[in-house]
Amino acid sequence: MASIPMKYEELLQAAAADLKALLWSERIEDEKIVQKGLLLYRQGLVSKAKLENDFVTASVQDVTRVHVELDLNFLNLSTCSCPTDGTCRHILAVFFYAYSQVGSVAEWVEDWRQPAKEKKSAETWGLQRAKDLLKTAGALQPDYDSWVSSFREDFDSIMKGTKNPKPYLVPDLFQVYSRKLKASAPVKQEWKQLYYIVAAIHSFQQLLNLSRELDHQEADINRHYRHLFFSIIDEIEELVEKLSVHAMPFAFDEFIARLKDDCIYLLAEDFDLEFERTHLYVVLWTKLYKKKGWREQETKKLQELYEQTHTVPLLLGSAHQHIMLRDDDRALKILQHLEEEAAPYMLFWLEMLKASKDWKRMGPFVDIFANMLQGYIKELHDTYARMEFTRWALKAVSVYCIENHKFDLYEKILVQTLPYSYRIYDDFLFEQKQYDKWSDLQVYIGYDISSLSNDKLKALQKEEPTVLLPLYHQSVQQQINLKNRSSYRVAVKHLKKLRTIYKKLKREDDWQQFLSVLLENTKRLRAFQEECERGKLINA
Repeated sequence: MASIPMKYEELLQAAAADLKALLWSERIEDEKIVQKGLLLYRQGLVSKAKLENDFVTASVQDVTRVHVELDLNFLNLSTCSCPTDGTCRHILAVFFYAYSQVGSVAEWVEDWRQPAKEKKSAETWGLQRAKDLLKTAGALQPDYDSWVSSFREDFDSIMKGTKNPKPYLVPDLFQVYSRKLKASAPVKQEWKQLYYIVAAIHSFQQLLNLSRELDHQEADINRHYRHLFFSIIDEIEELVEKLSVHAMPFAFDEFIARLKDDCIYLLAEDFDLEFERTHLYVVLWTKLYKKKGWREQETKKLQELYEQTHTVPLLLGSAHQHIMLRDDDRALKILQHLEEEAAPYMLFWLEMLKASKDWKRMGPFVDIFANMLQGYIKELHDTYARMEFTRWALKAVSVYCIENHKFDLYEKILVQTLPYSYRIYDDFLFEQKQYDKWSDLQVYIGYDISSLSNDKLKALQKEEPTVLLPLYHQSVQQQINLKNRSSYRVAVKHLKKLRTIYKKLKREDDWQQFLSVLLENTKRLRAFQEECERGKLINA
């Protein structure tokens, strides 16, 4: 490849940075791809490299010769003629070849591998530190202040012992810290369960504090350790369930009361991770802190705090307290005030009411939830998130709507969540025999009729063939627009289906008129006309 023009140097440097984010040195499969790509590059197996229009094209001689097109703007869209999906060793080899024109490949690889080295070093250090701590620590006696002090000291010693741990070090260090907590648990089984709950809740707080103190960005938290917060919540739910199986000793009351007061940080302090904090708050105030007097006191406390800070989590906490006190009117007013912001949290209460089959109470919550859906889904950042939320939303409301014959409301929700609810809405309309709406849905989504269920098509051809006409018309035009011989054959196949339906409906004149107009509009598409002749549509 000729020398790289100056204007492309920045582009290659940016691509090099993007690749570090795309591939993780901590993943064994990514490490192997980099090693193989590096080997191909160093063996001189990259040839015919050209840089043009922000793309690098080249050949790589592997077991067989492959062709690579490296997209410098969007590396994950780069392509290779080998059968491997995604970023392969050949793409890496071409990247190294191109990058060598503007920087050191060895330095890039060394820098890329640094996180994996640091992780191994940090885990080794953390394990050693935990061993050192265990030498001087035994099982802790039941004392709330001693427990909390121990948690904080251990967290600071292990998690912050490397000064400012990078986001990718947090999961391994936290695993080491968790081992230390378990090793210090009380011997008696009933106290051990309570100890684990207190430890998990305070560990959640310490992890939040760490992310804030070190100013970890949301993208780094999402990539490396957001899952830890959800794991802690799951662990707490499981522990609380176990603790609730038997009557709790009176000695627990003071511990739970202290823990309750400490948990206000979940809503009151200014953290990111709003959903996780609110989720844990709802779990605790649903399953652990059950006294009516506590809930009434908490409601007043939240109101006072909200008057000072006006933050959304405090309003959500207030809504939850009103729901638990069966003051639904107050809760609904808060949720309506929040509008779309409340949508993901509505799932907590909808699932709770569904579990108790309290349909009368659940109805008003489903009504306002339906009005939030469309706006909230539009705000979500990617298609996967929209599909996932739609799945949970429909799961939360479907039983209520079916049990109470609220089919109009269910359909409204399905429409609000399109196109992500397509599959469920498709089945719903068909089962309800709303065939005209079903046909309109297919046209709206734009699926080719070939992708639709054969069983449904056969049933419609028998019961309501008219609704198939717009679908076949749309598919015929879609296939013709592709302008290749194979798509023309598919178009002719669909045209024959159309002819059959028109004859069944005794609308042969409409068929002839449609076909004449179509053939006139496509007279310059010789290959399509030939396929129509072969299919005996012309002069048939």
